[in-house]
Amino acid sequence: MSKPEIEIVKMPLLALRGLSVFPGMLLTFDVERPSSIGALDMAAKSDQLIFLATQKNLTADMPEEDDIYHIGTICRIRQQLRQPKGNVCRVMVEGICRAEAVSIDTEPKGYLAEVSRLYDKDERVSEAKIEALIRNCIGLFEEYLRLNPEAVTEQILNVLANPEPSYVSDYISQHVHFNIGDKQRLLECLYPSRRLTLLSKLLTSELNIMTLEKELSEATQEQMTQNQREYYLREEMKIIQAELGDDGLVDDIAEYRERINALPVNDEIREKLLKELSRLQKQPFGSSEAAVLRGYIDTCLEIPWGIYTEETKDIEKARKILDEEHFGLEKVKERVLQYLSVRRLTPDVKGGLLCLVGPPGTGKTSIAMSIAKATGRKLVRVSLGGVHDEAEIRGHRKTYIGSMPGRIINGIIQAKSCNPLMVLDEIDKLGSDYKGDPGAALLEALDPEQNSTFRDNFLEIPFDLSNVFFITTANSLDTIPIALLDRMEVIEISSYTDEEKLQIAKGHLIPKQRKKHGLKANQLRISDDAIKEIIRSYTRESGVRLLEQEIAAVCRKAAGGIAEDKFKSLILKQGKLESILGPAKYKPDQIRVTDEVGLVRGLAYTSVGGEVLDVEVAVVDGTGKLELTGNLGDVMKESAKAAVTYIRSRAHKLGIDPDFYKNKDIHIHFPEAAVPKDGPSAGITVTIALISALTGTPVRSDVAMTGEITLRGRVLPIGGLREKTMAALRAGVKTVIIPADNESDLEEIDQMVREKLRFVPTDHVDKVLDVALRYDRENSICCTPEVPAQTERCAVRQ
Repeated sequence: MSKPEIEIVKMPLLALRGLSVFPGMLLTFDVERPSSIGALDMAAKSDQLIFLATQKNLTADMPEEDDIYHIGTICRIRQQLRQPKGNVCRVMVEGICRAEAVSIDTEPKGYLAEVSRLYDKDERVSEAKIEALIRNCIGLFEEYLRLNPEAVTEQILNVLANPEPSYVSDYISQHVHFNIGDKQRLLECLYPSRRLTLLSKLLTSELNIMTLEKELSEATQEQMTQNQREYYLREEMKIIQAELGDDGLVDDIAEYRERINALPVNDEIREKLLKELSRLQKQPFGSSEAAVLRGYIDTCLEIPWGIYTEETKDIEKARKILDEEHFGLEKVKERVLQYLSVRRLTPDVKGGLLCLVGPPGTGKTSIAMSIAKATGRKLVRVSLGGVHDEAEIRGHRKTYIGSMPGRIINGIIQAKSCNPLMVLDEIDKLGSDYKGDPGAALLEALDPEQNSTFRDNFLEIPFDLSNVFFITTANSLDTIPIALLDRMEVIEISSYTDEEKLQIAKGHLIPKQRKKHGLKANQLRISDDAIKEIIRSYTRESGVRLLEQEIAAVCRKAAGGIAEDKFKSLILKQGKLESILGPAKYKPDQIRVTDEVGLVRGLAYTSVGGEVLDVEVAVVDGTGKLELTGNLGDVMKESAKAAVTYIRSRAHKLGIDPDFYKNKDIHIHFPEAAVPKDGPSAGITVTIALISALTGTPVRSDVAMTGEITLRGRVLPIGGLREKTMAALRAGVKTVIIPADNESDLEEIDQMVREKLRFVPTDHVDKVLDVALRYDRENSICCTPEVPAQTERCAVRQ
């Protein structure tokens, strides 16, 4: 092509996706974009010349000027073929020369570009070097054609027919599968020798990749061939073994027999295992029965027969471990130390069985893990929450596909010891359905008289569980079967007082969370008052789980501020928590300022500890209706009815109209109606509130009470006294009325609570009327002859 007189020419532009065309080369491709079809139409109407450039982003349907390489090729359209269906046109073009787009007009009807032709630049390179580069590129191209099964080997003849540097480089660049970036580099290079050098490097890299691909493909094919060969040989071997009656397990059978004979077990177990081994030996190769028997024998051999962990005999060391890891829980620690003392005097004593019962978050599971560390036993934790299949405990029969031992035997295998400490967590959450009762299945495992010969359904041989130290945990004893509960030694873990929570936070929770969040002691300090504020205003629980979560939130805040260089350390004091933990979640219960009629403070025990529960009674003129509100259970409703009957029987003595049940409507209400309430311990509270409302006598605001009532006014004992008294102290109560039968429980109450509260034990409602009600001495409520005189009741109050 002769050099044009005008260097810059305006012509149609067609953007190529994933393609490049070099001068002197033919390229066929399909065009379907409207802008590209428009460019072809414009070229067809003029001189059939069109500028082809590659777009940078292959996904762009309407590329802008910056999305197109400005250096491309001026081509002549040799052939166009419109498809009969669809707006698709197949085009054949021939590259003429390199050119550069000075400007691009991205008109949707068809792109236009002002292009300037580019010429190869002269260079001072010897003919010998050019020839060497050409030969090197041709040799590499020949190797490429040999390795590429899709290539046409006759293409090498086209290169040899025209050994010009520009033609050789352009021809090879067009017919080798380089990526778009590499082809664009070759197109933009205007020095023939440099273009050949770059082409040589790219060809060498491509050949290395193709060689690796071929090696991987050959290796894969060889592996597939080998697998097929092995498959055919195995099939033939099965036929031969079926004819000979040989299962091919001679070596395995000998190893199994040697391991079974070496087990420290009795003759019954050994004979059973050898019998199963004999059955395995007779099975044909690959049978499902052989796989079942092999799995059974492997499981039996995994059991740590005769392997026992040596227990610690240093009682002081065990005491130190328990005290370091847990604050309080004296009953549990004392029981463990007693067990170790007995083991020291009588080494043959069997394992123990404890049941730790208490509210969530009080440390039941963690103290069990600490007991394992203190006793030196291996620890196994088995979660029973939601288990409702007996096979989960006893295992499945080995005849079933996928059968396995139960959780007890799996725990023994996991511990690799025959005397581990096994924690059966959440035993009160066991369920039962048509698959059996797992609670009943636990009877044999936990009964010290039976568990020496515990039989798992999978093993079918006796295993001695008598040396296992079982510790079960539960939140409530109500859902545990009586037969199972009878076999366990129950230790109740009560709620923590605020002072105990403070010590736990300082000694355990804060150091633990500091370490977890990568903080040093001088980077985070929390004052005692701030900890108490977290306990009272941000948590309401029996244990310390929520307290630990709030402390973790403080640690995260401190770690974030230190990491972002906002501060170097955080000192948290009382009154500064809202900026870190947000507004207080709970407001402390405040004592009422004035005494009110028909409003009494009761004490209740919930899953999160003790609570102060107000009881309101209103008496209005009516027809004798009794209305109970506040989401009450049946037991609490019965207590209210018993209180009404008791007051009717004492109406004359109490100065109440005997016909109040006919001409008065009584409404008993328990606030916070969204919370279900039940239990008999509110009986005395309802009775005092009724007497107050019927007589118009105010109830002392600093008095709280708890106790079950009978029709004759007797006050019966209740549970949860420790938690209830802690709630009374938090609410600012000064005097607590309790059943006389619970007076012995005061020894278990925290010393601080006993010092700040005055306790009034009583066995009859009449004995505490002057303690609970505030009335005029001269018009005091009369007592029945059966109860002590007024002076004696004053003595009780004192």
